[in-house]
Amino acid sequence: MIKYIYKTSIDETIMQKVKKILSEGGLVAYPTDTSWGIGCSINSKRGIERLQKLKGNFKKNTPTLICSSISQISDVALLDNKHFRLIKQYTPGPHVFILKAANKIEKKVTMKRAEIGVRIPDHPVPIKIVETLGSPIFSTTALKNLTELGWLEAGYAEEYLFECGWELEYIKELDLILDTGETLPKVLSTVIDMTDEEPVITRRGIGDIPSL
Repeated sequence: MIKYIYKTSIDETIMQKVKKILSEGGLVAYPTDTSWGIGCSINSKRGIERLQKLKGNFKKNTPTLICSSISQISDVALLDNKHFRLIKQYTPGPHVFILKAANKIEKKVTMKRAEIGVRIPDHPVPIKIVETLGSPIFSTTALKNLTELGWLEAGYAEEYLFECGWELEYIKELDLILDTGETLPKVLSTVIDMTDEEPVITRRGIGDIPSL
């Protein structure tokens, strides 16, 4: 099902529908400042299981949480002053920061590796979803052949990403697609691993960090 919305004036009735779907274990697709994303509630075991099945096992791919603020990031990941300064400088934007996960997140996704990706996109729709739900959402990039690809390098994005919301009807597992009518670029975020002493870029997407 597709719901059309204006990103400058997001319909509250539709957002309440999104909240209900996510709370009950549903999967919702939405535009971001890169390509299309698919998310589930951090508090729904069924939603997490469905996203894992769609994406492939989280044990092979570090799961990403979309947050609406840095304070929300500090609730789900271990954040020191150095991390805080870098994240503050480059959010909102097309960056995923890999951090050591809080214990409660590790238990939710049954990971052996206690890492989590966090992202604050520069787009009102995913931010509004998180604010309406009242908690972060697990998110993955909408890709063709999701389970086969797992991790996608930026140089191969053109072939596997979607441009328009209606194209995501190809993914039958989705319960709702939020479409603003935008044609999104076939680009990926930049991924920065901050689990060691010095941050390291592990995937170069459109997010630029000159110091790294």
